[in-house]
Amino acid sequence: MASTSSFAPPKLADFILTERLGSGTYATVYKAYRKGDSREVVAVKVVGKKTLNKASTENLLTEIEILKTVKHPHIVQLKDFQWDAENIYLILEWCSGGDLSRFIRSRRILPERIARRFLQQIACALQFLHEKNISHLDLKPQNILLSGSVLKLADFGFAQYMSPWDEQSVLRGSPLYMAPEMVCRRQYDSRVDLWSVGVILYEAMFGRAPFASRSYAELEDKIRSNQPIELPPGTRVSKDCRDLLLRLLERNPDARITFAEFFTHPFVDLEHMPSGESLGKAKDLVMQAVQKDQEGDRGAALSFYCSALEHFVPAIHYETDRLRKDALRQKVSQYVSRAEELKALMASDNRVSFEEARTARDLLRGILILCFQMLCCLFLHNLTYIHTCTHIYYDDFEALDLYQQCLGELLLALAGTSALYIFDASTYLQI
Repeated sequence: MASTSSFAPPKLADFILTERLGSGTYATVYKAYRKGDSREVVAVKVVGKKTLNKASTENLLTEIEILKTVKHPHIVQLKDFQWDAENIYLILEWCSGGDLSRFIRSRRILPERIARRFLQQIACALQFLHEKNISHLDLKPQNILLSGSVLKLADFGFAQYMSPWDEQSVLRGSPLYMAPEMVCRRQYDSRVDLWSVGVILYEAMFGRAPFASRSYAELEDKIRSNQPIELPPGTRVSKDCRDLLLRLLERNPDARITFAEFFTHPFVDLEHMPSGESLGKAKDLVMQAVQKDQEGDRGAALSFYCSALEHFVPAIHYETDRLRKDALRQKVSQYVSRAEELKALMASDNRVSFEEARTARDLLRGILILCFQMLCCLFLHNLTYIHTCTHIYYDDFEALDLYQQCLGELLLALAGTSALYIFDASTYLQI
């Protein structure tokens, strides 16, 4: 089926292998073209049979089995596999953007919004694998490929079927991204993938892994240390991002964030990640917004418009066709304008309601003060009458003063002037 030499790539019946993309202990990956009119571009992973031992053979068989059964937009697709006397060939989906490690190095650090978008895609793939009890066990930027702006998990050579309660003791993965329990205790479970995700996010945000070292001895000392992971001093990240990083990079696996907590974490926010479903969700919400708008229910309409926009934005990011992307932007601009109009109308309604409520409140207050004024006038009148009838006063001038005070208060009450609002009731309480 194929022939090889130490200098030329192998020859396959259906593919032309060209440049070598990378190599490892057991395999070499080539870019290849399918023969025929389609000229489909693929990646071919060539594994030399002579390099395989029992463990690596089992790993390869598990990798083929897993990739044959999983179909997911964020996992590299296995299109076919072949073999001959010398090699085993995995024909894989081609990802033109290289790996995430090269992408990070070319930019040194990634903005939080870009790192978050990549994290959402990794989380989406992990959720799919987790539901099938599959653990990758070798997550690192070199094993995450880019096809445009889409991330895809690759290299399932160490992957295993692992239930949440299963434990392993075989050392797997790359030390820089390996969870401490793998190195220190040699007992671990699927939660090691969460630690690796934390290291990848840390490296994307800050340009280096948290255990970056100059030697393996230094790296091992950092892994075995009990010091908690800290973010680089002076870094500015959102509260949700900081919380997720520190919970992923928890040394104690029992205290580490769980898969369920990870998938529902606000920084991950899988509900609003760009996907093929984003546009459908946005359209459904817009239809409800328009219906409520027509019914005159401004509050409900605004709420639906805002929810729709939370899905329209990722839909725009997901769309690759420029014309459709521009058309979506125009639609979204219209919905944003209508949402702003509704906000202004609701704010105006609230101001009117507030003024009406304040007017009613002031009117009630005025009525209460008028009533109190009237009562005080009556009280003074009665007091004057008693003093006059009982001749308590030595002369009539004091009685006249009381009558005048009573008359003055009564005139104020009847006039309803602003003096009513500064009425001092304590004067009458002291009488």
